[in-house]
Amino acid sequence: MSSWVLLRGLMREQRHWGDFPALLAAALRDADMLTPDFPGNGIRHAEDSCTSVADMVEACRADLRERGQTGPYHLLALSLGAMVAVEWSTRYPGEVAACVLINTSMRPYSPFYQRLRWQNYAAIAGMALRGGAQRQERLILRLTSNRHAGDAALLRRWIAYQNERPVSRANALRQLRAAARFRAPSMRPPVPMLVLCGDADRLVDARCSVRLAEAWQLPCLHHPDAGHDVPLDDPAWVAAAVARWIGSVATASTGPGAVSPTAV
Repeated sequence: MSSWVLLRGLMREQRHWGDFPALLAAALRDADMLTPDFPGNGIRHAEDSCTSVADMVEACRADLRERGQTGPYHLLALSLGAMVAVEWSTRYPGEVAACVLINTSMRPYSPFYQRLRWQNYAAIAGMALRGGAQRQERLILRLTSNRHAGDAALLRRWIAYQNERPVSRANALRQLRAAARFRAPSMRPPVPMLVLCGDADRLVDARCSVRLAEAWQLPCLHHPDAGHDVPLDDPAWVAAAVARWIGSVATASTGPGAVSPTAV
């Protein structure tokens, strides 16, 4: 059975995956789904968040070791989580069987005003200054989802998550600092990788994913109307795309005339 580690983004926790892990497990024939929280988020909300992506990698590795997990892992990661997946694959390629990177953005491949769309600066600054779980979660839902932006029931759940396991302002800033400081390697890690992006992403310009895929010669699949949180907007599409791709990786690496899986 393959082990999949699902890594979310800024200020999000494992409950924000919703039903997606079960859908992915079914598409992959009951793969084992692991959804660790970064320090400062979710069940680890009382801890200080890491101020570097490298430290986030080490925190996740330690978490999995404590659970008795040894890998190799398949990583599926969104936004900031995808930076962690890239760093993990760079530092410890033997621990990573494959990576799926969703709507991410990394220096030096994209400018800062595309990595976080400049149109959102005022709204995000206002949220940081005024605070409040309701205001925060309403803005995050509006910026990250196209299909659920008006979903009142989902918004209530997200507000409850924040009230139950609050991400402090200091931890949010630590996570932002880690993301801003991260610089991707000039050469892709020696691990099979797939890029997924939502073409209607209102938070991060979809060109960030495209440029990374072009620089590293990776396959890049586009969802025409999904937002930043593609697993929320269309979980079935993500699960099916991942299942098809991982099947092609397995075929390429084991079939007649096999090539290195990094060539997929």
